[in-house]
Amino acid sequence: MNNGEIVEHVIRRNNISISELSRRLRVSRRSIYNWFTQKNLSFDIILQIGEVLDYDFSSDFPDKLNGRRSNPVQGYQPDIHMNDFQNSANYWRNKYINLLEKYNEV
Repeated sequence: MNNGEIVEHVIRRNNISISELSRRLRVSRRSIYNWFTQKNLSFDIILQIGEVLDYDFSSDFPDKLNGRRSNPVQGYQPDIHMNDFQNSANYWRNKYINLLEKYNEV
């Protein structure tokens, strides 16, 4: 998984909407969706997202975020494979909602 996919997975597991996250970060929803596709997402952005979610990304990026921590979210499993995640009903529900949001933007 690339950095953006890991961040997306954590966001989805925390059940925060992209709209709410974008409002808290003061960026557009489109920016957040673009971040999900970035292989080398900036660790400053990752830390900002972690602060909003109250999540510690240092366990997901131990070599990059040494000593830069926030509070961990209980129950997150960083070793879940993307295939397991994609097969879940939650993944497809979120994918459908994302497509509807894109359609409504048009």
